[in-house]
Amino acid sequence: MKRNKVWAAGLAVVMAAGLAGCGGEGGGQETVSLRVWGAEEDQALLSRLIGQFEETYPDVDFDIALGVESESTAKDTLLTDIEAGADVFAFASDQIYDLVNAGALANLDEYEEALKRYPQKTMDEIREANSESSVEAATVDGKTYAFPMAGDNSYIMFYDSSVVSPEDAQCWDTLLADAESAGKKVGMVLASGWYDAAFFYGAGFTTDLNADGTTAIDWNGASPEGYTGVQVTKAMLNIASHPAFMSIADGDVANQIASGKLCAVVSGSWDVAAAQEAFGEGYSAIRLPDYTVDGARVPMKSAFGYKFVGVNEYSENIGWAVLLAEFLTNEDAQLARFEERQTGPTNLKAVETDEVKANFAIAALIEQSEYGVVQKVGGKYWDPAKTFGEIVSQGTLRADDDAAIQEALDSLVEGVTAAVE
Repeated sequence: MKRNKVWAAGLAVVMAAGLAGCGGEGGGQETVSLRVWGAEEDQALLSRLIGQFEETYPDVDFDIALGVESESTAKDTLLTDIEAGADVFAFASDQIYDLVNAGALANLDEYEEALKRYPQKTMDEIREANSESSVEAATVDGKTYAFPMAGDNSYIMFYDSSVVSPEDAQCWDTLLADAESAGKKVGMVLASGWYDAAFFYGAGFTTDLNADGTTAIDWNGASPEGYTGVQVTKAMLNIASHPAFMSIADGDVANQIASGKLCAVVSGSWDVAAAQEAFGEGYSAIRLPDYTVDGARVPMKSAFGYKFVGVNEYSENIGWAVLLAEFLTNEDAQLARFEERQTGPTNLKAVETDEVKANFAIAALIEQSEYGVVQKVGGKYWDPAKTFGEIVSQGTLRADDDAAIQEALDSLVEGVTAAVE
C-alpha cells in the first residue's frame, strides 16, 4: 500500500523520539539514514530484505547501509562505542544482559506507536507470534529489548545412520561403542563453557546472573537431583577418555567433519551442510545423547540460545530502526532465512510449515529445546569454564581421583564468581 508524505510526516510527529519521515521544508523528503549489522553469511539475504522494506515505504528516502558483524561479536564491537554503532544489529541472546546494562538496547515497548502505523502490529501480537521461550529470553525486567530472529542457537547431534542406529545415537555409551566398532570417532568441543554446561545442566546444576554482573554457579557442590559436581566430571572424563571420542577445538568442527574421521558430532545448524556432505545418505540428526552419571542415565540439557535483532538506543532514527528490525524478523523473513540458511524459526506459524518439519536438524533442535536452558552468565564465566573443559579433554584428571576433581571444580567456581572490575 502506498503511503504519502502526509502519513510519513505524521509518523515523524508521533515518534518525536526519532521516527523521521517525509515532509521537510518546501515539501522535500528527509533522508532516513540507518546502519545495519548482520553476519557475513546473511549479507545477501539481508540486502534483499532491506530492499523489500524500502519498497514498503516508496515515499520515504532511505539510505540504509549494510555492514558485516557476527552475532557472536556484536556486543563487544558495539560496546566499544555505542553511539557510533549500527542502528539495527543481530546478536546472540546471551549478550542481552550486558547490552541492557550498558544502555545500548532500546526498550521496544516504548516504540509501539511506530509498529502500529505500518504494518499495524502491537508488541503483544509480535510476542504471541513467537515461541514463549524466545520472547522470555528477549525480555529483561519485564521489558522487551529484541525481536527473535532464529531459534537454533544451540547444539544437537549429527550422525551417520549407516554407522550408528537411531537408537544407539540416543546414549553416549552405545554411540561410542558403535563408533569404535566402525573405526570412527564421535566429536565434540569440550574446551567451552557453552558446550560443557550441557552435562551440568542435565544433572540439575545451574548458573545465574547476579545484579552486580557476577555469576552464581553451583557446579562444585550438589544438585537438587542429588548428583555432585565430582560425579558429573567423572562422567565427562569417561567420555573424553574413550578411544572413539575426539575432542575438537572450537572453530574446527567443520574441518573435522570433512576429514571423514567422524560418524557423529555435537554441533549446530551452522554445520548442517558439512554434516550432510560427509555423511551422505546416512545423514541424520537427533537431540543430544543421554550420558551416565553414577549409574543413572541423564539427558544433556544444552545451553539453548536465540539470535535476536535489536535497536541501538542512540539511533537518530530510532522509530524507523524499530520498524526495520521487526521487518527483518517477521514470519516471512524467518521463512526466507530458513530456506536460504536452514536456520530454525521462532515464529510459530513458520515452525508449523511442512518444509521446517521435514528438516532433520530443525526437528532435532525443536526436540532439544525441551531440554534447553537459557544460559545466564557474566563475562567472568567463559575463561575458567574453557580452562576446565581443556583439563577434562587433555586427560590431566583421572576419573578415580575425587580430590583432584573437586579441586578443579573449586578453581572453576572461584574464577567464574570473581568480582567484575
